[in-house]
Formats: sequence, structure tokens, C-alpha cells
Amino acid sequence: MATEFVAPALSGRFSGHEAFAGLVRHAFERAAADGWPEIILSDPSFEGWPLGETSTVHALQAWAKPSRRLVVLAGRFDLLIRLQPRFVAWRRAWSHLVDGRRCPPGALQGLPSAIWSRNWFLLRTDTQDGAGEYGADRVRLQALHETLQSKLNVSGTGFAPTTLGL
Repeated sequence: MATEFVAPALSGRFSGHEAFAGLVRHAFERAAADGWPEIILSDPSFEGWPLGETSTVHALQAWAKPSRRLVVLAGRFDLLIRLQPRFVAWRRAWSHLVDGRRCPPGALQGLPSAIWSRNWFLLRTDTQDGAGEYGADRVRLQALHETLQSKLNVSGTGFAPTTLGL
């Protein structure tokens, strides 16, 4: 039986896949309400993320404005494409705001499972048990941003808005 998700405090720790999924949903709701200008999503495959849920896509739709930017960094996009069709369709419609980046196999070690914005982060440190931390601590935000930038610096284009079948 699922429990109702309660919006988190400004920062804290979480444990469990449902808690992680609830925080992902909450992040997109906050992004839309607060007008986050940039969001970075990072995960080796985005397995277990609620990106294709109707509520998530609606929050992303409310967030999407011409001046916004979403970076999606992954090691592989095949699971995301196959398992999150609503998100993929949203990405197609808003391709001018979304930068899909693929981390090469040699740089996958240490690729965080995270959401980063200028004022808040969500970091899943244990993907098997779905545990991690979230918050607005400037030191943690900066450290996560540096890690993400190092991975983005070696990444290439990935997650095209359309695929051509030949």
C-alpha cells in the first residue's frame, strides 16, 4: 500500500525508492512554481525515475518557458526512451529547451544520480536501496555542480528529439 508523499523540509536525507520518486516529483513541482532557470538531471540510465508519469510531465510543462534549460545527462538513453514515453514526447515538443548528453563508458564511474538547480539538489547515493540526500546547502550544491560539469565536459550529444528509421 502506497503512502501519501509529504513535501520535504528544505533539506534532509531520504531512504527508499518511493521517497526518491516523491522527491523527484516534488522537485519538478518546485521548479515550475519557483521558475528554476536551469535544471540538470543525471543518472546512468534513469531507471526508477518517475519521469514518464502524468504529474511529472504536467509539472515540466508548467516549468517550460523560452528562457529555461534542462540538461539530461546519462550513460544510456534506451531505457528512458522505452519506459518513459510521456517524457520522451514532452522532450520532443520542447527540444529547444532540452540538451540530451551521453556520458562515454570510460567516464561513467562516479556519474551521480541527481537533480541539480542553482538553489536545490537531490542526490541518490545508493541506487539499489534508493537512499540519499537533498537540500540547499551551498557547499553541497557547488560540489555536485562541479562533479556534473566534469561529466558534461566529456559528454557528447545524445537523446535526440526524433529518431529516423532507415
